[in-house]
Amino acid sequence: MAPGAAAPTTPPPTVDLEELGRAVKEAQYRHHRALDTRLATVGTTLAQWDALRAIARTPGASAHELAVATFQGDQSFGTLASRLAAQHLIERRPGRGRRIEHHLTETGEQVLRAGRTVTRDVLATSFGPLDERERATLLGLLRRIGAPSEGFTPSDGL
Repeated sequence: MAPGAAAPTTPPPTVDLEELGRAVKEAQYRHHRALDTRLATVGTTLAQWDALRAIARTPGASAHELAVATFQGDQSFGTLASRLAAQHLIERRPGRGRRIEHHLTETGEQVLRAGRTVTRDVLATSFGPLDERERATLLGLLRRIGAPSEGFTPSDGL
C-alpha cells in the first residue's frame, strides 16, 4: 500500500432480514410471556394492563382510539373492554353522539399501578445486559423502523 493511501474498508456484514425479523419477534415473545406470567400475580394480563394504561393516557377515549393504541381490532378491544367493565376496572360513559368514553375506576388505577411495578421489573431484567447508550440506540432504531410507511400496515408484519 502506498504511503498516505487509505486502508481498504471491509463492507459491513450482510444480515439475513428474515433472521433479523425473527429475532425482534422472539424478543417480543419473551417479553410478553414474562409479562403475562408476572402480571398474573397482580390479577391481570398483559392485554388488560395495556388497555388500562391506554385508558389512563387518554381518559375519555373511544373504543376505536383505544384499539389503535393497543394494536387490536375494534371488536377485540370491545370484548376486552367489556371484561374490564365487568371486573369494575373501567367505566364506559356516554359521550357525544354515539361515542362511548372509557375511564379507569379506582380499582383499575390500583391494578395499573401494581402492573407498572411488575413491568418495570421485567423490562429492567430484560434490558439489563444493555447499557444506557445501547438502550437509547435500540430505542432510536426501533422508532425509525416502526414509523409508518406507505403501503405497509402493522398487520402485514411477521
